[in-house]
Amino acid sequence: MLKSLEQESERLARSWLRHDAAMLRDYLVAGVEDPRINLQSILSRHFLIRALSGDRFHALMMEECRFGAAMNWLMRFAADEEEAVAVLHALRTGADNAEGVEVPRFVLSTFRGVPTEVAGLVAPNYIESFLAAADGEVMNTFCGLWRQILVPGGAEPQDGVAAGHGEARDGDTRMNAPAAARMSVLEPGCGSANDYRFLDASGIAPLIDYTGFDLCRKNVENACALFPNVRFQEGNLFSIDAPNASYDLCFLHDVLEHLSLEGLDAAMGELCRVTRLGLCLGCFNVDEITEHVVVPVDDYYWNRLSLGHLRQTAARHGFDSRAIHVGTFLREQFGCAYTHNPNAYALILWRG
Repeated sequence: MLKSLEQESERLARSWLRHDAAMLRDYLVAGVEDPRINLQSILSRHFLIRALSGDRFHALMMEECRFGAAMNWLMRFAADEEEAVAVLHALRTGADNAEGVEVPRFVLSTFRGVPTEVAGLVAPNYIESFLAAADGEVMNTFCGLWRQILVPGGAEPQDGVAAGHGEARDGDTRMNAPAAARMSVLEPGCGSANDYRFLDASGIAPLIDYTGFDLCRKNVENACALFPNVRFQEGNLFSIDAPNASYDLCFLHDVLEHLSLEGLDAAMGELCRVTRLGLCLGCFNVDEITEHVVVPVDDYYWNRLSLGHLRQTAARHGFDSRAIHVGTFLREQFGCAYTHNPNAYALILWRG
């Protein structure tokens, strides 16, 4: 590894190690970052499921994306019972205003569309449940629905995340988990098992051979404490300790913007080198600009990345790419004009 990248690695590690382990464990799994409702995390799970089963569960995937969009808007009422009651009354009566709170049209249409049957299961009226009782278990709704499809008997996840509220119906279809190929999956920058928790809760984890690594020792210790039988280890994205094409699939979130341009180039090269089939890259600050915009912040960066440059880099390493702009996806698929991050993208790469 180049000396400059060794120094950058040290700065990155230092920027994370200064935080308390408990904070690292909890802060990226709450609010808009909660992987159960964060669209980029949802799309990365769908990326893995599609690799395992094709498009047979497309309808359920779309309903989960709709759920994420609706819950992202509804979360603001979690701590305000009076407003929650007002919004629920507006939804029940078809009103678009709840005592001064404008109710988006997509939330009204979603409310009218649930419960709904999809993939042989019933997705319940999670909006009613959440607003009526601030029911935190509602957040696990689609984890539970996926688990009923992916895991024989719907066995409980390792970490005890609830299996959800879905009700099985006659004529449903299930994945044959024992026959499913255990594709190898790498997650660099895995944090404190931030997304793995919901691979487990959704029933995806038993179907894959997962490896996660992180530059921060505290994150790795947190992840190992949560999942002692899963392969979590310290590692460096600038020099991944694995032979070429070691992993079938790879996904990562919110990492690339924090790297120098030299580090970004090294990281993309390493990601493509070790991945045989496809990658899902969740990015929080990407734009259709001609050049990357470098923004140093303390020991790391908060860059705005050029979508065109990212796709050119992927092509140079032999990968075709599809870019999903989160805001556009929500607007076109569900009529949802709300997104907490207008620069969020998911970049799906498949080896050409």
